[in-house]
Amino acid sequence: MSTEAFTIRSDSAKVKKLDQLANKLDRSRNYLVNQAIEQYLDINSWQIQQIKQGIKAADKKRFVDDSEIERIFNKYKTP
Repeated sequence: MSTEAFTIRSDSAKVKKLDQLANKLDRSRNYLVNQAIEQYLDINSWQIQQIKQGIKAADKKRFVDDSEIERIFNKYKTP
């Protein structure tokens, strides 16, 4: 896989925290930033896929019935 350099700007506090974490983990700033970008892309790709599946299901009128929604709601409702 080829790599390509690019520049970002961030406030000094974030860069300092990034450098501290990199130091604690014995990793480079570059490594941590690449890991963060990879996680961001994975999460957002997954989210977009789930949204598209939900839209397809809604277009086909496939919805969860009211009793199932109530069951799920009650499961997480605080007493």
